[in-house]
Amino acid sequence: MARTEYYDDPDAPKPNRLVVAASAVVTDDAGRILLQRRTDNGLYALPGGTMDLGESLPDTAVREVFEETGLTVEITGLVGTYTDPRHVIAYSDGEVRQQFNICFTARITGGRLQISDESTDLRFVAPDDLDALPLHHTQRLRLQHFLEHRTTPHLG
Repeated sequence: MARTEYYDDPDAPKPNRLVVAASAVVTDDAGRILLQRRTDNGLYALPGGTMDLGESLPDTAVREVFEETGLTVEITGLVGTYTDPRHVIAYSDGEVRQQFNICFTARITGGRLQISDESTDLRFVAPDDLDALPLHHTQRLRLQHFLEHRTTPHLG
């Protein structure tokens, strides 16, 4: 299913669904950040996805990281909340989301890095190399907030 992201675009379709989701900034021992290249839009992004009934948001982040990367992780902190109504995600099936994302930090506890059907590439990226990758504005914002080492999470 194809996905198109809009940000502050007056021509963006109107949302018809609010989706609660979690993502995670997973780092390795060298401080590099795990990113996946999504199959639905070709952009790099943090691993993450929609919360299931019966889950907590930290559980969602742990599950999504495992499903999308093969790695098991432990949540270590909070980057922030991302609920900007100007960020709209349209899918080819007609769903148009206003996303509610909580972005965590996480450390690897096990597993083996492997591509899922949701990605074409997985890589650990040094912070200085992030600008060279195709990333949506909202992903860059989360990464920027993480790299600022804020004492309080972003609330937005």
